[in-house]
Amino acid sequence: MINLRKSALASAVLAAAIGLTGCGGSDSKDPVTPVNQAPTDIQISTSTISEDTLGVVVGALTATDDATSGLTFSIEDERFEIVGTDLKLKDALAVNFEEEQEVTVNVTVTDAGGLTFSKALTLTVEDIDAENGVNVYEFDSKLAGFSGSSVSYSGQTARHALSAEIKHYMGLMTVEYIETNGIMAADVRAKLNALWGDYAAVVDSSISHLGDDLSSYKQKTFFDISETDKSLSGKIAGNDPSKMYKVWDDGQSFKGWSDFGTQAATPEGLVLHYFDLFVTQIEKVNAGDALVDANGVAISKAYITPEGLDLVQLVQKHTLGALMFSQGTDDYLGEGLASDNKVSDKGTKTYTALEHQFDEGFGYFGASRNYLEYADSEIAKKAGRENFQGKNDINGDGVIDLTSEFIWGNSSNAAKRDLGAEVATDLTAKAMTHFIAGRKMISDNVGKNVDEFSAEDKTKFENHVFQAALAWEKAIAATVVHYINDVIADIENIEDGEYTSAEFADYAKHWGEMKGFALNFQFSPFSPFANHALNPKKDTVGPTQFVEMHDLFGDMPVLAGADEFANYKAKLIAARDILDNAYDFADANSENW
Repeated sequence: MINLRKSALASAVLAAAIGLTGCGGSDSKDPVTPVNQAPTDIQISTSTISEDTLGVVVGALTATDDATSGLTFSIEDERFEIVGTDLKLKDALAVNFEEEQEVTVNVTVTDAGGLTFSKALTLTVEDIDAENGVNVYEFDSKLAGFSGSSVSYSGQTARHALSAEIKHYMGLMTVEYIETNGIMAADVRAKLNALWGDYAAVVDSSISHLGDDLSSYKQKTFFDISETDKSLSGKIAGNDPSKMYKVWDDGQSFKGWSDFGTQAATPEGLVLHYFDLFVTQIEKVNAGDALVDANGVAISKAYITPEGLDLVQLVQKHTLGALMFSQGTDDYLGEGLASDNKVSDKGTKTYTALEHQFDEGFGYFGASRNYLEYADSEIAKKAGRENFQGKNDINGDGVIDLTSEFIWGNSSNAAKRDLGAEVATDLTAKAMTHFIAGRKMISDNVGKNVDEFSAEDKTKFENHVFQAALAWEKAIAATVVHYINDVIADIENIEDGEYTSAEFADYAKHWGEMKGFALNFQFSPFSPFANHALNPKKDTVGPTQFVEMHDLFGDMPVLAGADEFANYKAKLIAARDILDNAYDFADANSENW
């Protein structure tokens, strides 16, 4: 009986499975196609994501489904991608704990039959402890008999401060300020000459661009930053030729500007020409002449010429390129990396010559040591924590050290462009993580020069250097795009001929920033415009396109004529297209930065 019951039960199950009707007697053996069911869940192997790590793999994705194969995953967040079944950040991006402590990613799984299931995965951002040095530019000495930090670049900080001081001083010179304070052109020239080329004359001066109250700063004077000569003149491209990839003082190599007045056609000659134009403006005010533009609109700021040249912006932005970017990339991150990494520099320093060369290159980028601990809005001084607004007391001693706790120059612009990107960029993380990784390789290999690294390590190191320099340059290029867009918007305000002195000043300022920054690219051997070997577009982007871009910009903004304005806007868009192509900017970014 037991066997009979089992047999009857088996028959009943079989009949149900093959679709027999208990009374029809059909002998059909056609199988029933199973009904596909949609996936019901999505899982990830880890719910944490490491901060400050470019292209980090978060974890493997799996799904609950009635089949174990044929599943594909997709995501909505443009920052991430799926590689195989791994969820990872795109290679040029990182997450920042200071920006967000959790990241929610909407993931969809699609089965082989086309049915889908979506789920929001919440990832916890892992805060890297700053004290472990992984995301901070700080390295202890590895030299026998020495202790303490091996990082030093005070000279670079001094030059950042000098450049900022010139910008501040020139920016004071409104017509009203000159007349009220009895400013004389001869004194202005003497002051500029001292700040530019006579460090001994200014070394004991207060760093006035930081404000009247310097009690919150460790350094109050230039001497406090660096006791020895750190003039700007001595380091601009052409005046420090030992490691330059071009002969900048030959009257031919420097491109992008045509009228140098009575000065030489060199990077420094252009600075001095700008100073000449500035002093001429002061002389006009001293003589009681009214300052007006080509259309008779009053100029209230003496540093703006009738032709629309904002000399404050042109001097500062050109200096950031011809000195900071040139020295940082061409000098220190270029030939400087052939330096010794085995013994103490000069026999007395806590660092090797190679460590110091790399540090000096980093110093010209201008980032604070704990740059990755800032949110972009804090670097840009737009929002965030009060004690992270472009400066932060890392060691808690109650004062800001300008050599390690202050953000200078292009490192600030990198954050501004990341903030303004429609399609996510992370120029801050890309530059800083490669600077830190490259410096760590040097520190870990003290006792071995770069040419003695293993082939694999040498390739990794060279890539860190190239990527740091390129991210630095992309921040400059994105900033040029930003000001191209501002200039186009300004033209729409003034092209009818009816505009105010303030609108003219905005136009001149934005044009000066655009042009001044755009001169920068020629100074880096790593630039796409320099045909660097690692540039994937070296056959289509190079020095010719750099000159073409500056021909489109011209040496001054267009000031009159509807047809001229329309034609100039078209030229600006063409110049923007050159930059888009050279740096692979997303259209949404280049149109909206």
